[in-house]
Amino acid sequence: MNKTAIVSAITLVIGVSVGAGWPLIKSTISGHPLTLVAEAEAGAVDADKPLFYRNPMNPAITSPVAAKDEMGMDYIPVYADKPKAERKPLFFRNPMNPAITSPVAAQDEMGMDYIPVFADSDADSSSDEPAGTVKIDPVMVQNIGVKTVRVEQRNLVKSVRATGRISVDESRMARIHPRSEGWVEKQFAARVGDRVRKGDELLQVYSPQLVTSQQEYLLALDNLKALQGSSYADIRDGAQELVDSSRQRLQFLDMPEHEILILQKTGKVSRAVSIESPFDGVVLNIGAREGQFIMPKTELYMLADLSKVWLIADVYEYELPWITVGDSAEMAITGMGDRAFIGKVSYIYPYAEARTRTVKVRIEFDNPDGLLKPDMFVNVTIGADARNQAIVVPSESIVRSGTREQVFVVRAPGKFEPRLVELGYSSDGWVEIRSGLKVGERVVNSALFLIDSESKLREATAKMMEALQEPESEDAAMSMGDLSMDELSMNDLSMGAAGDDGMSMSDLSMDSLSLDMSPAGARAND
Repeated sequence: MNKTAIVSAITLVIGVSVGAGWPLIKSTISGHPLTLVAEAEAGAVDADKPLFYRNPMNPAITSPVAAKDEMGMDYIPVYADKPKAERKPLFFRNPMNPAITSPVAAQDEMGMDYIPVFADSDADSSSDEPAGTVKIDPVMVQNIGVKTVRVEQRNLVKSVRATGRISVDESRMARIHPRSEGWVEKQFAARVGDRVRKGDELLQVYSPQLVTSQQEYLLALDNLKALQGSSYADIRDGAQELVDSSRQRLQFLDMPEHEILILQKTGKVSRAVSIESPFDGVVLNIGAREGQFIMPKTELYMLADLSKVWLIADVYEYELPWITVGDSAEMAITGMGDRAFIGKVSYIYPYAEARTRTVKVRIEFDNPDGLLKPDMFVNVTIGADARNQAIVVPSESIVRSGTREQVFVVRAPGKFEPRLVELGYSSDGWVEIRSGLKVGERVVNSALFLIDSESKLREATAKMMEALQEPESEDAAMSMGDLSMDELSMNDLSMGAAGDDGMSMSDLSMDSLSLDMSPAGARAND
């Protein structure tokens, strides 16, 4: 067998094999996604039917028919892109200076081609949409993780948490000073922190002025006894008035009432006079000791009644609108376990602290056991009033730009409208919407940065387009070729008839005046 016969036999075998296997190869190639896309671009596939279906979690996995993945998620249909109609540019923009435009294609001084600017077909079809409306493909919405929530009504309950310190009730404090000069003879309350009861002796003071006033009182009593039997009423009344004034002087000098009675009964002047506690309380400060010379300006004691105490809490400015006088408060102290103290807001101070930007709030607490000590550091929770049936959205849905707050409202699947809102109070991750939204609308609460950036870009582009189109519309209005006015006629107007002295208005007829603004007419007029 020669070489020619061998080659002919091999060629025949290959031809038969290829002919038999071509239908299988053809069917395999025609079913591949890339082949389907190529056929769709060539117009061989119906654009309304899915080309194939793609795994939502792994785009590399496809199926020619609808299917589900291992998690039960439907495959995503992939359609052929419809051929786009040829678009005509609105104008051409200078690539280095966008303010410079041209109605036809041109080049700048550097030889760079002007950039064509096309009309946005979506914007033309929905001109009623506000500037900045964003349109995103549903597949892209899923890929970037856009989530939406429903605008709803709920009761906002705010619990303001703050820190503060225990303070003495200023209405239950006393600073004791002597009413005359003297010396401390004996001291009974000699330690800070001692508890005293109303009427307890704090110390005894020797005062020459008090001794003199006692002697005057005794003389007045003796004078009253001597003149009590007088037949003249004026003399008897005068003696009584002298006794009353002397007694009143002792009271003004803070001599205790029981010591005045002892002086009246015994008739003996006391060298030392007691100074007593005006109420039940605790000694917070001692300003004099035994043997010390004292004057009216000397503070002998500072006493405080700790059966009721104040809590001065520091509340931040943004939480202050939630608090009103009369709100209940619960206080907890480290080291006392779960024991809670219940108080009530009694006063909100009318100024703020410059350093901390907080406002002081005064809360009153009962302290019968004395467990609350002045200057203790505590945590307090103030139960503020609730905002009933407020329109709210999650705080993550708010885009704050510093000068305004806005949200993105879902207008349609993949279409998001920016909308300005007026905010109210916030609590536990929810923000009250006072105006701008209605119950039932849906707003975006994730991937806001991407949508907001796209919205601002679209809004800026729309404003630029409007600014560029306004001069063109004005030029178009001024470049009208013919101006016809039914009620005016220029047929009888002749500039030559005016003569040297001026125009003759007799030849001017206003009945039917026609003005030819065409170039030919302008040359004819010239």
